[in-house]
Amino acid sequence: MILAIDIGNTHTVIGIYDKHKLLGDWRVTSFVTRTEDEFGSLVRHFCENAKIPLKKISSIGISSVVPNLTDVCVKMSQKYFMIEPIVVSARIDLGIKVLYDDPDSVGADRLCNAVAGFVKYKGPLVIVDFGTATTFDVVSKNGEYLGGVITAGVETSAGELHRRAAKLPKIDLKFPDHVIGKNTVESMQAGILYSALDSMETMVRRISKELDDYPTVIATGGFSEMMKKQSKVINKFEPTLVLDGIRMIVERVEKKNSKKKR
Repeated sequence: MILAIDIGNTHTVIGIYDKHKLLGDWRVTSFVTRTEDEFGSLVRHFCENAKIPLKKISSIGISSVVPNLTDVCVKMSQKYFMIEPIVVSARIDLGIKVLYDDPDSVGADRLCNAVAGFVKYKGPLVIVDFGTATTFDVVSKNGEYLGGVITAGVETSAGELHRRAAKLPKIDLKFPDHVIGKNTVESMQAGILYSALDSMETMVRRISKELDDYPTVIATGGFSEMMKKQSKVINKFEPTLVLDGIRMIVERVEKKNSKKKR
């Protein structure tokens, strides 16, 4: 079994795979003060609830955009599982070429999305990850990671609007029934969510024009299901794409390492 850990700026998602099957996944807050013992306790608790024997976990993969928590999870893997985890970066064999000016600066989650997206659907691809930031990752038909776009996520936009404007409240992020809001909450919901939707669809069209090809558009991340229901350009919905990418990368690296030992 493979333990996959996706550490984001806001949330950390933990998933456990038995071969290609995701047995369970859990989302917790990415507190930078968490210790390896706290992470170890969380994993143990999740496994016990799902009746997954800890001793069956033989590999661990980590995708992280929070360096402090990367180190914590590496220590947790070593202490609780006696496993040296595979930490995703552009420096390991991903199965795709990374054509970024500085490959090391590409977020590990974006690399995982690109790997899993290409394995599942080939290319060209645009993967839209609706998280703390909304990211667009572009993969060519030949499996090259070309780069992408980063913009503020819907939750980030809503939080900044509330923080900077004293009279604007915190709101639930859901699409209102009408674009023209009849109160402040509806007006903010319409402004934030329809703007994000329109911006995303326009960006996909711009990327398609630059590719000179129309790509498969995959939605993933925390707000992807909500956006998918409203969008005409999203073709595929993959809520666990980063976890899938971690699993695929771990399998690839371990297969390569086993061949070297022979």
